Amino acid sequence: MMLTTTLTLYVAKRFLFATLGMLLSLTLLVSLFDFIELLRRAANRADAGFALVAQIAGLRMPFVGLQILPFAILLGGMLAFWRLTRSSELIVARAAGISAWGFLSGPVVVAAGFGLLATTLISPLSSAMLARAERLDYAYLRSSAGLTAIAGGRLWLRQADRELDPQGVAIISGRPVVERGAVPGVFTLADVSLWRLSGKDLPLSRIEAPRARLLPGKWELIDSLVFGAGRSPGLPRTQSLPTELTPDRIEDSFASPETLSFWALPDFIEVLESAGFSAVRHRLHFQSLMSLPVLAVAMALLAAGFSMRQSRRGGVAQMLAAGVAAGFMLFVLDKITGEFGEAGSLPVTLAAWAPTIAGLLLALALLLHLEDG
Repeated sequence: MMLTTTLTLYVAKRFLFATLGMLLSLTLLVSLFDFIELLRRAANRADAGFALVAQIAGLRMPFVGLQILPFAILLGGMLAFWRLTRSSELIVARAAGISAWGFLSGPVVVAAGFGLLATTLISPLSSAMLARAERLDYAYLRSSAGLTAIAGGRLWLRQADRELDPQGVAIISGRPVVERGAVPGVFTLADVSLWRLSGKDLPLSRIEAPRARLLPGKWELIDSLVFGAGRSPGLPRTQSLPTELTPDRIEDSFASPETLSFWALPDFIEVLESAGFSAVRHRLHFQSLMSLPVLAVAMALLAAGFSMRQSRRGGVAQMLAAGVAAGFMLFVLDKITGEFGEAGSLPVTLAAWAPTIAGLLLALALLLHLEDG
């Protein structure tokens, strides 16, 4: 029992350092290419200097590391297990009657720890830094900025409206404007039309206003006219409509899901859907983060399955190449299922978890063949 525990800790330590080294190396390599691309884009921008480009590239590094983590676990694990096999340490251990399932428990725990740490701690840090990087990118390196999902220059929003009907909704349409001397954080729409509907989508009233400001907890409709069912509008007046929307939530609804923290995604998805926006991308990203610890375990087992073959049997290079190819195929599968998930052709949960389950089943099949075949 003591021998097995010592060997497990030893293998876990080798796996940990190999994975950390691979993660750092790959992150720096990809970030270098990202930095070069940012330099190319900043070449014709007089206000975008070297320091700004370096800041944007540095802010993107945690996001790059998060994306590379599964491949770092695969390649780092293959390197660690191959070295242990080449030095005959694992061969002697297995000849002494120690099962591969025993000493692989250490790397599995390490891989799961990597995944949990990435999901719960690195993801919130990555999202905050990536959001800052995207703001700098839009401000200095891109020709246009602001909201992009605007139809005909007008922004369309949908929210809950329980004043007239417990299941009611309100649809708001207007042109986003920037008022001079406006208080920071106040969102303003011009030429506003607001439709109040019942839970069965029956019209209750319509409101027209030249201006609407989004204040904390409410819309302020300035000089608005209310058109009720079968009656003429009254005099223009300023009225308010309760809302859960905020300027940040409206802006974030057009941003990439990667700029939102793992912990903030569930509540944001609920608000996003109540406002009438599609939350498919955000749900897909949330499920992908949920599956990351299991994917990390699958990659660790896959690395063991492809690199623990004895060197005297030959074909080691082919097995290592097959491991890299398997990782690439899982990456392609993840992209394909992600596209189908965003298009609505696959359920979001299936689209996010399919590559993880496929990798785990492949790894278990290889290890069963290696151990018992």
